[in-house]
Amino acid sequence: MGNVIQICNTILPVILMLAIGMICRQKKLLSREGISALKSVVVNITLPAVMVNAFATMEYSGKNIILTLMMFGICLIAWILGKVIKNVFHMESRFIPFLTTGFEAGMLGYALFMLLYGSDRISDFASIDLGQVLFVFTLYKILLGLDGQEKVSAKGLVKDMIQSPTVIAILAGVLLGATGLYDLLAGPGISSMIDACTNFVSAPTSAIILLTIGYDLVLDHIPWAAVGKVTVVRIAIMAALRVLAGLIVRAVGLGDSLDQALNVMMILPPPYVLPVFADDEKQREYVSSSLSVMTLITIIGFILLAVFM
Repeated sequence: MGNVIQICNTILPVILMLAIGMICRQKKLLSREGISALKSVVVNITLPAVMVNAFATMEYSGKNIILTLMMFGICLIAWILGKVIKNVFHMESRFIPFLTTGFEAGMLGYALFMLLYGSDRISDFASIDLGQVLFVFTLYKILLGLDGQEKVSAKGLVKDMIQSPTVIAILAGVLLGATGLYDLLAGPGISSMIDACTNFVSAPTSAIILLTIGYDLVLDHIPWAAVGKVTVVRIAIMAALRVLAGLIVRAVGLGDSLDQALNVMMILPPPYVLPVFADDEKQREYVSSSLSVMTLITIIGFILLAVFM
């Protein structure tokens, strides 16, 4: 009975906030502009607070470099596999490889991980996230630009990274953690003050994210045949790469906690920014529909992890 209650304590808040988001759309309690404003609050304020704390408290060692390279490599392999499958099965959209790689860790992953394992273990997820963040902000954007015949400059990429609150927060957290400054400041109590501030600011992150996802989770008018194909392809690729990543994590002795972080990461949908790069309305609808369905799959995966974790 206690186990059932614990599972419900994890799952019900997610279902509740998704439902509230859907009701807000149906009853027009929130406008599209309001949802965009909430997303802006998460991306620019509450999520960076989560990341500062996560990377400041992360353990830094040679194993972290292995993790970063592993996740970067997994993202690249997933893109290559998506490209190959697209060509072999003559799938039309140029976005197929980009729908089979990358992870929406920021707007979904951190929220789900904290609900499953608590905010005190968020550094485990951050250590898995670093490699894929580097991939998305560098090679992912380069490949998107090249595939769309757009000019991609190193200056533009650097500018995007420098101006991104997510990257700034990660750099700040790494600076505090990797230099030992965070531990040094623990003596006079300054670290606890940093924790108090970041915990307070980041507290509504999960609820806001899930509300906005529920608002956007529209399954009407979805081209199920095309979306179903790319969804199955992504699931198959992620299942295979999850096995590979698990072998690497165990080979270098990184433990079960990072194995659990990998489970959350590998069920996530592709980056939500992808529709911005769509060429026309038809492609934009296809990519958005794919993200909606893959997000729904992620929620189902989250429920399964909550039941069997």
